[in-house]
Amino acid sequence: MNSILSTVMGTGTKRSLTGNLGMAVHGCAALVALAVVYTTTLVYIDLYVMTVVFLSAMLVLLFLTVSAGPKGRLDRPSALDWLLVVASIAAGIYFFMESERIAQRITLLFPLEMPDLIAASVLLFLTIEATRRTVGFGLTSVVLVFVAYNLLGHSLPGALGFREVSYNHFLDIMMFTSDGLFGVPLRVAATYAFLFVMFGTFLAKAGGADFFFDLSSAIAGQRVGGPAKIAVISSGLYGTMSGSPTSDVVTTGSVTIPIMQRLGYSKPLSGSVEVAASTGGSLLPPVMGSAAFIMAEYTGIAYRDIAIAGLVPALLYYLCVYTQVHLRSQKLGLRGLSKEETAPLRQTLKNGGLFILPLVALTVALLQGYSPTYVAAISTAVVLLVSMFRRSTRMGPKAIWDALAMTTLRMVSVVAACAAAGLVIGGISMTGLGSKFADLVFLLAGNSAFIALIISAALAIILGMGMPTPSAFILAAVLVSPTLMALDFSLLQTNMFILYFAVLSAMTPPVAVAAFAASAIADAKPLEIAVGAVKLAITAFVVPFAFIYGEGLLLEGSWTGIVVSCTTAVVGVLLLSIAVEGYWRRRLAALPRLGFGLAGLLFIAPSGWAIAVAMVFVAIAIIATPHLRPNGHNLPAA
Repeated sequence: MNSILSTVMGTGTKRSLTGNLGMAVHGCAALVALAVVYTTTLVYIDLYVMTVVFLSAMLVLLFLTVSAGPKGRLDRPSALDWLLVVASIAAGIYFFMESERIAQRITLLFPLEMPDLIAASVLLFLTIEATRRTVGFGLTSVVLVFVAYNLLGHSLPGALGFREVSYNHFLDIMMFTSDGLFGVPLRVAATYAFLFVMFGTFLAKAGGADFFFDLSSAIAGQRVGGPAKIAVISSGLYGTMSGSPTSDVVTTGSVTIPIMQRLGYSKPLSGSVEVAASTGGSLLPPVMGSAAFIMAEYTGIAYRDIAIAGLVPALLYYLCVYTQVHLRSQKLGLRGLSKEETAPLRQTLKNGGLFILPLVALTVALLQGYSPTYVAAISTAVVLLVSMFRRSTRMGPKAIWDALAMTTLRMVSVVAACAAAGLVIGGISMTGLGSKFADLVFLLAGNSAFIALIISAALAIILGMGMPTPSAFILAAVLVSPTLMALDFSLLQTNMFILYFAVLSAMTPPVAVAAFAASAIADAKPLEIAVGAVKLAITAFVVPFAFIYGEGLLLEGSWTGIVVSCTTAVVGVLLLSIAVEGYWRRRLAALPRLGFGLAGLLFIAPSGWAIAVAMVFVAIAIIATPHLRPNGHNLPAA
C-alpha cells in the first residue's frame, strides 16, 4: 500500500537508456526537433494538427524516459510504460487522421462519435499521468480538482454552481477545440518556446556557457566575494538562455557552489546566492523564459515589447543581488579568487568573444520586429556559424544531432506542464470561474487596489509552489488579470506583475523548487537556502508594485518620467540592499537600517513627496551612524 501511495504521490525518475533502445529514443528525439524546426519556419501547417502530433510524440518520449514513480525501473521501460507508449501513438494517429473532420465540425452542435470519446478519454488520461510523472502531485491535483469541478460543480450551491456540463460536452471543449488541451500553453511549447530552448542548448553545446562563466570570472572573480559575483553574473547570462531557474541552478551551481564553499561561504549562503541569481535569469531579456512566451501569446503583446519592458526591472533585480553579495562578503570578510585562478579578460574574449554575437543577433532581430519563432531560428543559425570559427567549438553532425535530441528531451516536462495548464484554463473558461474569482477578489479587497495586488501576488506564488513557472503564470493570469485590468492597470503592467511573482515562486518558501535543486549541490537544507535567496533578491518583491503604479520602469511614458523612475529606483535598490544587509563600511545599528530601508522603498516607488521624505530618512540614518557622516567615505567599489 505504501509503495502504491509513494508512486502516485511522487514524481518519476529520468531514465538513462542505453543500447539499441537508447539510440532509438535519442534518434526519435532529434527527429522531433527537426520536425518542429520544419513546421514552424519552412511550411505552414494547421496549429491544431501540429500540436496534436507534437503532443503525441512528446508523450511517447516521456513514458519511455521517465519512470512511473521514484522507485520505478531506470534501466528500461516497464510493460505499463510500453502500454502507455502504444496508447499515445494510437491517440495521436486517430486525431491526426480525423483532423480535417474535427476542423470542419461545429463544436457542441455535432455530437461526438464513440471513437472520438474513446480517443479523447485516452488522451486526457495520458496527459494527467504525464503531468504526475514529470511535475508531481501538485499540478496533477489541481488538474483533477478542475476536472471534478467541471463535471460535478453544477450541484454546488450559490455562486460556485453553474449549468450542468456533461462528459461529452467536457471532452468536446477540452479535446476538440483550441480552448482546452491544445490551447495557448501547448501551442507555445510546440513553437517558439521549443526553439528558444534549442538556441540555449546549441549555445551551451558549442561552448557558450563556458565562455560566459569565464567572462564572469574575468570580470568579478578577483573582487571581494568573487565566487559569489561569478555566480550572479554567469547565472544571469546562462539563465536568460535556459529560461529555467532549476536548470540554471544545476548547470552553473555545480561549478560556483563548490568554489564559494572552498573560499569560506557557508553551505546555505552558497546555495542562496546561486538560487537568487538563477531565478532572475527567467526575467532577464532578451530570452526570459517560457512564461514570457506564453504571456505574449495569451495577451497579444509583441514579445519584443515584453522584452523591452522587462529590461529595467531585471537589471534592478541583479543590482540588488550583486550589491547584497558585495556587502555580505565585506561583512563576513570573504575574499575573491587569486589571479592564477581567473583567466585574463583579454584572453577570455579572444577565446570565446564570438559567442556574444548570437545574443546580439537575437536582440537585433527582436528589435527589428521579427516573430519570436524566426528570432530563435536566426539566433541558433548564428550559433552554428560562430562555432565554426574555432576547432575547439566547431559543431559537427554528431554534436548537432545530440543538441537536437537534448532540446527535445529537455522540453518533455515543460510540455506536460503546459498541456495540464491548458486543461485547467479550459475548465476555468467553461465554468466561468474566472469572473467569479474576480468578484471574490473585489469582495476581499474592497476599493483597495493595493490589497487586490497583494492577493494577486500571493496567488501567483502559491500556484507556483505546486507547478512550473509557465503553468503558474497562465493560471494566475486567467484568474486575476481581469480584476487588475478592471482597476485601470494596463494589459502590460498587469501581466508583467503576475509574471514576476510566478517566476519568484521558484525560490519562495516553503516549496522553492530551485532551492531543492541547490540543496543537493550545497549539502544544505532547502528551507535555509530559500529564505536566504529571498533575502538576497528582496527588491524583486518590491519592483512589481513600483512598475504597476508607474510605467516608467517598463520604459513606457515620457522620457522624463522614465529617467526619473529609473534613477530613483537605482538609488532605492542600493538603499534597500544596505538596509537588508545591515552593513555599509561597518555594521549598522537598527535605526539607520530602518531609515535606509524606508528611504529605499520610497525611492523605488517615487513621487515628489516620497522622494522628499526619503531624503529625510537618509539624512537621519547618516546622522545616526558616525562612520557615515560627511567626513566618512563612500560605498566601496564592487
